[in-house]
Amino acid sequence: MKIWYLVLALIVLSVTSIFIGVSDVALLDLFSLTDEQIQILMVSRVPRLISIVIAGMSMSIVGLIMQQLSRNRFVSPTTAGTMDAARLGVLISLMIFTSATPLQKMSVSFVFALLGTVIFMKILEKIKFKDAVFIPLVGLMFGNIISSISTFIAYQNDLIQNMSSFMQGDFSMIMSGNYELMFVSIPVLIIAYLFANKFTIAGMGEDFSKNLGLNYRQVVNIGLIISALVTASVILSVGVIPFLGLIVPNIVTIYLGDNLKKTLIHTALLGAVFVLVCDIIGRIIIYPYEIPISLTVGVIGSAIFIYLLIRRRKYGI
Repeated sequence: MKIWYLVLALIVLSVTSIFIGVSDVALLDLFSLTDEQIQILMVSRVPRLISIVIAGMSMSIVGLIMQQLSRNRFVSPTTAGTMDAARLGVLISLMIFTSATPLQKMSVSFVFALLGTVIFMKILEKIKFKDAVFIPLVGLMFGNIISSISTFIAYQNDLIQNMSSFMQGDFSMIMSGNYELMFVSIPVLIIAYLFANKFTIAGMGEDFSKNLGLNYRQVVNIGLIISALVTASVILSVGVIPFLGLIVPNIVTIYLGDNLKKTLIHTALLGAVFVLVCDIIGRIIIYPYEIPISLTVGVIGSAIFIYLLIRRRKYGI
């Protein structure tokens, strides 16, 4: 798949996304916009589009990095407990800092996401039977344990509804002023691109990396920090988007191979396109109401995940 096809698809879907909604704003109206239409575009539609693109790109790249470092195609923030740990961090921040700023919430969520990911990687090192399917099942069980702890704490402190709001990914509430935290992902993704070759080498194993003079532990830590920081910012702004970091990198790897620097841009573009498609489907299927992005991505993503499980031997995952 040529990169220009993805760029063209991203442009077409972005334009389509801007002009889908309950309020009537058509493409031809751009030449004679009313004050109300300008407000709709600048306060709601454009921020929503930006958040969709950033979330799609960042979560897909995070999944690619985690798969490279763990050497397992079925590892992602969804199947490694990263999202569950980040959500627990948000819950703890709501309890300890009742008037916490979004940046403070993200900091606490980042710490928990990082700890959760590190613990999962340590579990991974101890497991001798590293079957492609067995590892994500361990990650899902680990995530469910964290989720159970979150639910118990939330129940004890009457925060069930607050916690539930972070479970459901939803772009409908994105407005100017409440999504800017996602811009944290942009410099982080630039760092990921600069370290792409090192991540590729680290994915070949610790001994191999050290023989090439690479500081293996440092590179892995940078990868984990990137994963935790991006996950925390997306969950706080949008909520949980399942399977995104799992399926998009796998699709790109099928036709481009394992070189992370070569696949990084393709993964980012395909991730943004995939989330845009799911968001547009969710907005038109029961128009004028809409389905949360977590549901549409979850349904489509789980179907692709099952397909990857069935076909894993064919493309050597």
